[in-house]
Amino acid sequence: MHREIHSWYSPTLGKEMEIAIYGHFGYALLIFPTAAADYLENERFYLIDAMSESIESGKVKVFSINSINRESWMNGELHPSEQAYRHQQYDNYVRYEVIPFIHHKCNGRVKLITTGASFGALHAANTFFKHSDVVDGTIPMSGFFSLLGWSDGYVDDNVYFNSPADYLKNLNDPNILNQLRTNKEILLLTGQGNYEKPERTVELSNILNSKGIPHKLDLWGHDMHHDWPTWRKMVSLYV
Repeated sequence: MHREIHSWYSPTLGKEMEIAIYGHFGYALLIFPTAAADYLENERFYLIDAMSESIESGKVKVFSINSINRESWMNGELHPSEQAYRHQQYDNYVRYEVIPFIHHKCNGRVKLITTGASFGALHAANTFFKHSDVVDGTIPMSGFFSLLGWSDGYVDDNVYFNSPADYLKNLNDPNILNQLRTNKEILLLTGQGNYEKPERTVELSNILNSKGIPHKLDLWGHDMHHDWPTWRKMVSLYV
C-alpha cells in the first residue's frame, strides 16, 4: 500500500502537525483519531488495513491527521473557555490548512468524506456540518455530538458552534439547509454493546430528520462494543 508522511508548522495551532496519506487515487477520506491519539493511531489499530482493498483499488485516498484533544478538552488545567478556544483553532486548522492540502494532493477539488470513531466522530461530524461547502459527507462511528458534557455547563460561541447536536437544532438558514440536503452522504453508525452510547447517535439522527436532512442511521448489535473490532468492521463495509 502506498503511504506518505507529511508535516508542516501550523500557524493556526502554533505547532508542527503531521498527516499520513494512504493510497494514490479515489475520493478523499479525512479520518480523525480517537481521544488523545495521533495521526498513526488508525494505522496501529489496523483501521487502515480494514480499508486496504478500497485503498489499493483506487476507490479511496485516506488522510489521517493528528488531534490536539490533550490541549483542549482533555486538559483539565484549562478553563472551559480556553479549552473551547483551542478546539476552535483546531477547526480552523482543518478547514484552512488540512482541506486545502487534501485538494493539493488530489490535484484539485474531489469528493471529501470525514470519518472517525469516539472523539474522532465528533470532529468528523462537526467538520462536515460546519463546512459542507467543501465537505461532501461524513461517517461518524460511535460518537457523541455535544461538547456540553465536557464544558461543565459553560457555553460560549466556541462551545456551541462546535456541538452539532446543539447548533443543528436551531439551524434555520435555508441556504445552509439546502446545502446539507443536496448531494451529501451522511451515515451515522454505532454499536449497542459495552461502553457504546447509541442514544447519542439516535439523537443526532432525530435532529437531522426534523430538519429534512437525508441520512442513514445504522445501529449495530449488542455484541458490537465501543472498540476497534467494531470500527474495523464498519469501515470495511462502508468505505
